[in-house]
Amino acid sequence: MAENALHGVNLTGWLTLEPWVTPELFSGSGALDEPSLITSLGAKGYREVVRRHRARFLTKDDFSRIASRGFNAVRLPVPWYVFGESGPNPGPYLGCIDEVDQALEWAEEIDLKVVFALAVNPGVPGDEETWNNFTDDRGIRENALWVLSQLSSRYASRMGFYGIEVADDPAVQVRHGLTLTDGVPIHRLRNYYRDAYDVIRREAGDDVRVIIPDAGEPASWRHFMAHDRYKNVWLDCHLYHYTDSVKTAGPSGVRSLVNKSQKSLRAARRSGLPVMVGKWSAALPFSDSMTTPEGRIALERVYISE
Repeated sequence: MAENALHGVNLTGWLTLEPWVTPELFSGSGALDEPSLITSLGAKGYREVVRRHRARFLTKDDFSRIASRGFNAVRLPVPWYVFGESGPNPGPYLGCIDEVDQALEWAEEIDLKVVFALAVNPGVPGDEETWNNFTDDRGIRENALWVLSQLSSRYASRMGFYGIEVADDPAVQVRHGLTLTDGVPIHRLRNYYRDAYDVIRREAGDDVRVIIPDAGEPASWRHFMAHDRYKNVWLDCHLYHYTDSVKTAGPSGVRSLVNKSQKSLRAARRSGLPVMVGKWSAALPFSDSMTTPEGRIALERVYISE
């Protein structure tokens, strides 16, 4: 419904480190993800870098600017180790529950809604091996459900707590002929989604939105969790095309990508659930050698506009 529509900003790169968002944190280390950054800097060096980054990267003024531009929500990826030493098996990672508390306070002061998204392996989106272990290994899976439970309980009565996404970027197995792509068997992911729903409802009641990612397969969720037993469940559709095999040397190529996004959204809506686009990217597939940098920027602007 229109009154429930979210128009927001995805705050990745703050509590979960993303090299494409904050390349300065990774430059000179040879690392491309957070685990490698720890190996490169050592646990102490990593913690010092992350503390400085989290203190500076986003502030209350940023939240105010988001609201002043007409947005009404933020999507905040939260790492699995958010509770630090108080949570399950944090290892060398630095918890950030104080920053999550602060973000919610900033949002509530200016009437922004907050959607949390549980990042299982921050900095490595679509890491199929991690997700296979996550949904198959009982210990890892139970740890994630525990984190969802604690977040739901902690913020159950808060006005700014609008919803929680039970995973960030899982990828499911897809069969092509006799071969299977890397990813999570979809039945395991569905079982995890059901368990996550039950945990969140037990701690936070029926009003909080439980958001499930489509895992890159928007057509695979028709009628899933759409019947009367499940309330306030949304489907999140991430729209990326930078790895597609499409020539984007001109407007027709850009139009084909826009059409693919629209097709994905139509398929997602057939699930019977409200659909949210939690992430999308303006990055285009690699262009041919004839496209100038200026021409590519122009095409990206056309793509963004569309």
